[in-house]
Amino acid sequence: MEYAAEIRKKLPTALQDLGMRGLMAKLDYLSAEQRDKVQRAFEFGAEAHAGQYRASGRPYISHPVAVAAVIAELRLDVESVCAAILHDVIEDTEVSNEAIAAEFGDEVAAIVEGVSKLDKLSFTTRGDAQVESFRKMMLAMVDDIRVILVKLADRLHNMRTLDALRPEKRARIARETLEIYAPIANRLGINWLKVELEELGFRSAHPYRARVLETALNKAEGNQRQFIKRISERLRKRMAENGYRADIRGRKKNLYSIYRKMLRKRLPLHEIVDVYGIRIVVDTVDECYRALGLVHQLYKPMPGRFKDYIAIPRVNGYQSLHTTLFGTNGIPVEVQIRTVEMNHVAEAGVAAHFNYKASDPAVVSPQIKAREWLASIREMQTSANPEEFMENVKVDLFPDKVYVFTPRGDILRLPRGATCVDFAYAVHTDVGNRCVSAKIDRHLVPLRTQLKNGQNVEIITSKRAHPNPGWVNFVTTAKARHSIRQYLKNLRRDEAIELGRRLLVEAMAGLGKNLRHVPRKQMDELLRDFRLEKPVDLYEQLGLGERIAPVVAQLLSGVQAADQSTDPAAAPQRMTIAGTEGLVVSYARCCHPIPGDGIMGYLSAGRGVIIHRDECGNLGQFAKVPGKWLAVDWEPGVRGEFEVELRVEAPNRPGTLAEVATLIAAAGSNIAQVSVSEDDDDYAEMTFLVLVSDRRHLARVLRSIRSMPDLKKITRACA
Repeated sequence: MEYAAEIRKKLPTALQDLGMRGLMAKLDYLSAEQRDKVQRAFEFGAEAHAGQYRASGRPYISHPVAVAAVIAELRLDVESVCAAILHDVIEDTEVSNEAIAAEFGDEVAAIVEGVSKLDKLSFTTRGDAQVESFRKMMLAMVDDIRVILVKLADRLHNMRTLDALRPEKRARIARETLEIYAPIANRLGINWLKVELEELGFRSAHPYRARVLETALNKAEGNQRQFIKRISERLRKRMAENGYRADIRGRKKNLYSIYRKMLRKRLPLHEIVDVYGIRIVVDTVDECYRALGLVHQLYKPMPGRFKDYIAIPRVNGYQSLHTTLFGTNGIPVEVQIRTVEMNHVAEAGVAAHFNYKASDPAVVSPQIKAREWLASIREMQTSANPEEFMENVKVDLFPDKVYVFTPRGDILRLPRGATCVDFAYAVHTDVGNRCVSAKIDRHLVPLRTQLKNGQNVEIITSKRAHPNPGWVNFVTTAKARHSIRQYLKNLRRDEAIELGRRLLVEAMAGLGKNLRHVPRKQMDELLRDFRLEKPVDLYEQLGLGERIAPVVAQLLSGVQAADQSTDPAAAPQRMTIAGTEGLVVSYARCCHPIPGDGIMGYLSAGRGVIIHRDECGNLGQFAKVPGKWLAVDWEPGVRGEFEVELRVEAPNRPGTLAEVATLIAAAGSNIAQVSVSEDDDDYAEMTFLVLVSDRRHLARVLRSIRSMPDLKKITRACA
């Protein structure tokens, strides 16, 4: 083999058959001007690949020419043929994509670049889920269907010339072909291409199995051929008697399909019922169903073996009626019935896989039903308007999914619109709970960034991090949303337990008792009365305001309200607020308390403790339930940002809002929300929700705003 390759290299290029004559013969559907463009592409590619040889010893340019010949068999446009000839130029030579664009146009350059991108994807695993994801990623990454077609043609010629490679490399490439490229060809509806890829791949990946299976089939083929011929003649005669014109032919299932079926169903060869079959091609859909009736009159159908792919097409647009009959001597035979157009689609058409799950117009608009597209494909190919033709073949095959890489090279499938947080939870719940930032293709991005096909995503985590409640507003996956809510629910429970225990300890101290000294028996009796299992359940209810701590303290201590000690030392302690209590302590929006304000706490069922200013007008509404009020105070040195509502009345003139906002910013405060109302033509009332650290900070903000000329009034809002 190596000796022959060396001999070929020494032959002059002119004496070597590079395949151009055969290619030009297949391009009879192109104009003379278009064929000249193909010739120029050949000369350009030959010069770029000069001095490069295939493993077989042939000049490298013979491979792109052969790929172009496959594209010609698909009868694609001149841009596709030129791109096929040039598809390896960017990867294997010094020629740039810009040079290709300048010489042959942007369309050809875009296809070549797309093929080069697909070449960079590495096939690293043979797991079924990963293989399917990799296959879909290849489809989803390209905007132009011609990119995939050139790649499939490239793989087909590589498979045809696989003998020049080492056995182990042949087996690896063959497995890749069977698991990746043949299914893509099937997904696109190119049956002849799929079949050839499968046959070549099977013989190289499993040569012994292929020989054994082929030998067994050849032994039985003689009898089967006569059997099929007799049935075909009877069907042809019955169709003619009823006035139907039909093309009836016997067919043989390809070797790899038989092998797959034997593996999948764990059946020996003699139990595979559709190794040989009959195909009936008629003119109309109506004749398909009438032909089915005639077939069932002649031979009894096998129960449960009828499939109507005309009414419900396969995902790649395939349409046909399938039925299995009890033939002569009870031997099963499969019959397929379809129209001429359906037969063209099944054998040579390019069918796209469509999902109609998406309702977004941006997703739906480029999609065309496979059957409608395929019915007009031949007419569009001969049209003088190539833009109209390509507009119909530029399809997004998987519009509602994105496929992205993990840092380890694994592939994750996520819904369209998924963010970095969705990705983090898809990797693992703990990764999602601890994520603080993300990198896409090694660049830092916000966690809410939406992902695109083919991106490499890395999540940066911290042990101290926890989910942000705001994430729920932009995540798209159910797992992420559930995990965030579950974490917050557990976090809220933990915080409620801690708060409830504090409340009970302080209420017990007000009665001169210590919670630690409460007898276990007494606590168990109280839990039984409340139908609770553990003390933490009681603390949770106290923290969420579902029970009142002073009442529970009285029950645990056996002290009635009238019997409470009057000793000042036994007075209830004031609970301190640090601003970091979490979800079970919130600040009333009616008065917006901030550190430095006098405050009171109110136990609200299910919400925990709500902090009000002691001058809040709503305090009077809760006077009837004094047991729910808590004496609270700010912890010294409390830190954080707290909301406060300010109402500003200023002249109604252009720029007033911006001027007030500038003054607020100058005082070191951020604006969380703003609204404007016009009471009259002269003045406007602006309501600002600003963030301050305490009353001193608020005073600086007020002084800054009061420095504004013509200011009418500024007040701090309170119910």
